[in-house]
Amino acid sequence: MDYKTVNKKLWNDKVDIHIDSDFYSVNEFIGGKKMLNSIELDLLGDVRGKSILHLQCHFGQDSIELSRMGAAVTGVDLSDKAIDKAGWLAKECGTDTKFVCSDIYDAPNHITEKFDIVFTSYGTVGWLPDMDKWATVVNHFLKPGGFFVFAEFHPVVWMMDYDFQKIEFSYFNQGPIVEELEGTYTDRNAELKNKEISWNHNIAEVLGSLLEQGLELEAFREFDYSPYDCFKHTIKVEEKKYRIKDLGGKLPMVYALKLNKSKA
Repeated sequence: MDYKTVNKKLWNDKVDIHIDSDFYSVNEFIGGKKMLNSIELDLLGDVRGKSILHLQCHFGQDSIELSRMGAAVTGVDLSDKAIDKAGWLAKECGTDTKFVCSDIYDAPNHITEKFDIVFTSYGTVGWLPDMDKWATVVNHFLKPGGFFVFAEFHPVVWMMDYDFQKIEFSYFNQGPIVEELEGTYTDRNAELKNKEISWNHNIAEVLGSLLEQGLELEAFREFDYSPYDCFKHTIKVEEKKYRIKDLGGKLPMVYALKLNKSKA
């Protein structure tokens, strides 16, 4: 089973529903609403004048916001429909953000530039089977002296069933997880039913793959909340902070990394 074909259809089918959703607030975003979170912003720092490659950018909101912050940004995503919408959204927002449609592993064959910063966030690596290959791509695109910022849902979240009542999946990568699910995180009642193929990657697998590339860890952080209301049975504890209602903040929900590439 070709995971790229399956997941490309999945994400193409999600695009229109996501664009129209309150979750992404596209009209407000065009008007200047900010979407990035303190988790990643604290690690990115001042991006003015920096070149940034945004991996798995969906339809480009975070890429465009980084452009608004003064960076020269290229976003890449597997979904051709998402990339088309990203180009439209950049024009609506008046930014010069570039977008490339490519599988992440194949991106070096489509993008020749090297970047000061490589960035990816929230719901990304679970769609990829091989973290060593992914880390090779990250390292490939970084200039000497550049850095990688990664924010992602914690692998402990992906151990749980969808109602957060029991452990259903392994913390460790035991191969592809093939499911057929209805709806999407922006609308669980959406008339959408797709097969999807994903992988659970524990932190040692992700971080270890990056360290094997010679990148140097600067920051590793864990958070007891999600900045997005994208799971079932959540409660809002503060602005842009959501926890699972019955778990009382006991579950790690997000982690973030910053790694540097040597100047040598």
